[in-house]
Amino acid sequence: MSTMHETEEKKPVRLSLRTYWNLLARHIRPQGVRFSLLLLLMLGNIGLQLVNPQIMRVFIDDALAGRPLDLLMVAAAAFIAIALAQQAVSVGVTYLGESTAWTATNALRAELARHCLSLDLGFHNEHTPGELIERINGDITQMSAFFSQFVVTLLGNLLLMLGILGVLFGEDWRVGLAFLVFAAVSLLALALVSNYAVRDWKEKRQADADLVSFIEEALSGSEDLRASGAVAYAIRELYRLQTLIFKRAWTAEGKNLVIEFVVGLVLILGQALALGTGYLLFTRGLISVGTVYLFVRYLNLLSVPILEMTREMRSFQTIGACVERLDELRRLQPVVQDGPGVEIPVGALGLSFEDVHFAYTAHEPVLRGLSFELKPGSVLGLLGRTGSGKSTLARLIFRLYDPNGGHIRLAGVELNAARLINLRGRIAMVTQEVQLFRASVRDNLTFFDRSISDARVQVVVAELGLDDWLNSLSAGLDSELEPGGRGLSAGEAQLLAMARVFLRDPGLVILDEASSRLDPATEQRIERAVEHLLRGRTAIIIAHRLGTVQRADRILILEEGRACEDGPRAALANDPSSRFSGLLRTGLEEVLV
Repeated sequence: MSTMHETEEKKPVRLSLRTYWNLLARHIRPQGVRFSLLLLLMLGNIGLQLVNPQIMRVFIDDALAGRPLDLLMVAAAAFIAIALAQQAVSVGVTYLGESTAWTATNALRAELARHCLSLDLGFHNEHTPGELIERINGDITQMSAFFSQFVVTLLGNLLLMLGILGVLFGEDWRVGLAFLVFAAVSLLALALVSNYAVRDWKEKRQADADLVSFIEEALSGSEDLRASGAVAYAIRELYRLQTLIFKRAWTAEGKNLVIEFVVGLVLILGQALALGTGYLLFTRGLISVGTVYLFVRYLNLLSVPILEMTREMRSFQTIGACVERLDELRRLQPVVQDGPGVEIPVGALGLSFEDVHFAYTAHEPVLRGLSFELKPGSVLGLLGRTGSGKSTLARLIFRLYDPNGGHIRLAGVELNAARLINLRGRIAMVTQEVQLFRASVRDNLTFFDRSISDARVQVVVAELGLDDWLNSLSAGLDSELEPGGRGLSAGEAQLLAMARVFLRDPGLVILDEASSRLDPATEQRIERAVEHLLRGRTAIIIAHRLGTVQRADRILILEEGRACEDGPRAALANDPSSRFSGLLRTGLEEVLV
């Protein structure tokens, strides 16, 4: 489970509106016209709310003074018309608020998804897909509700409060001053309790993420859980995580009650202030009955922003937790930084490791001063026991990690001097496990690169002997594949993976014994495809079987992160004292486990 939140939970959580705004600002600015219209409608809505009490005051005073019925009817009609207009404008504010929020937060989803994909492999090893889904989708959904409801409510109601106070100062400066004190006390009370439950809601959101992460892991491993009799454990863990969510939500809800009590007390004091002020001024003959109504009505209007902000306080607390988690995620930076842009040439690529050291964690080195050189167009057979560093070597070539020391060069270019997109476009890897997507055959082959023509795809498919399979599909290249490649044989999946490499035309190919799990007939098809694939390219074959090793020009044997043997395959095979010769005599499959 994630540990990103653990160090932060011990600190007081204080979030400003600037933090909220910074997350969405760049995605709201392109909607400047829509956002400006939203602000105009909000101002119009506030103006209409301020006008209607004035009309009602005139109506009350004219009725008590015995004015003609026609004048009263005009005032009543104006009151109704303004009330209807105010409702229509409110609908517009709600629509624009929702629309702006969803457009901005969808763009934020895309930004954070792209950001997560740019983070290092170490980050993804520490955080499960379920947790990241909950952050990018669940937390941002909460953000959308925050913007469309709370931000609009906050901004609109603050403007409404200013408008009411301005009108009241215009009526009587003493009344305006009294209501200003009331508003200040109300806002101060809200400010004091605004972050009261943020930490608790953050813990609740983290518990939600842990639950989603566990469900994702349990579903992906359901076959193993059932086969090993661990279903009861999964149910107990599910119950434990749900109980944790309940406990954290209970604590947060309890703190929300404190917030509601504080604000309710302030509102009671406000009602007493309005009635007391109106009574004193009326008994002294300073104001009319209609003006008393005006004060009470404006107090009620002033209470609305406070009540609405209180009702939205739960959203504020939840969003505070979401914003903090999203801000943490956004501030993470990849350790592997893009290079300045030295171009890697086309064609077969030479590769050199020079005194390369690497460790995933301190004091546990994986590669220890590894050095070797691979000439363009040659094939390296990479051997070694499990844990000797073979997979790590491949990850370093792709710059999924950077070495702790030493130099890695491709065609004489330092890997960290090239752009990542250029580097990874010039190398490719085929493994035993092929990742296929719920997408068309075309998209699975081209990795969604629309610049690759169908004619080019058809040529590669034919070269690899997949044309009969493709022709059997009703929609051809437009046929949709099932997730994980359901419906495809292992051989067909491997050939599709190789077709991807052909379409990219890399200068260096890494093969992780792609045919080791196939039946002999299918393996022969794969071997022919491999032979075709390696023509005119440099290759590294992470070998587990003797048949694949015979294809190599050179052999490199790793042991505890060091090169214990390196040389031409034929020479090593003919040298009875070499490690490689001993492996051939013993049987590679039995030794390298």
